[in-house]
This record gives sequence, structure tokens and C-alpha cells, in this order.
Amino acid sequence: MSDTLLDALQYYGAGAATLAALLVSLNLGRRWTGWAFVIFVTSSIALIAWGFLQSDSEGIGWQNIALLIINCVGVYRYLILKEKPPAAPGDGGTD
Repeated sequence: MSDTLLDALQYYGAGAATLAALLVSLNLGRRWTGWAFVIFVTSSIALIAWGFLQSDSEGIGWQNIALLIINCVGVYRYLILKEKPPAAPGDGGTD
């Protein structure tokens, strides 16, 4: 496997995850958060590929398989599900 391709997968995965985490942390609304999860999905795919193509990096690949499932749940909840999920206890109230 080309070192250039492996580097591109690794750095794209890291950069995309960082950008997505920033967008989620800004709490800009459901649509922005949903698209952040789409970016997380692409990051997970890149890091799965990198983890299994790069020698001695399978742990990152397996971790990102789990994160891919979690991120797909985020895409579903924020972009596909038409009704807003009920608030968790403690959300929206005065503490």
C-alpha cells in the first residue's frame, strides 16, 4: 500500500474527527449536528481503512468500527428521524 495513501487516510480521519467534534461542541442545532455526524462517519471509514491497511494499527480499525456504528446512530437521530427525541432528564430545565 502506498505511504501517501496511508498518510492521507490517517490525517483525513484525524482532521475530520476534530472538525466534527468542534461542530458538535458548538451546539448549532440539529441540522449542523447531523452533518457533523456525517463527517464523523467519513472519518471513521478513513480510519478503519488506515487501521487495517497499516501494519500494527488494527486497534484503531476496530475502535472505528464501533465509532462508525455510533456515528450512524447520530446521523439517524439528527438528520433522518423526523421528530425530535424526548429531552433527557435535566435538559432544558433550570438546575
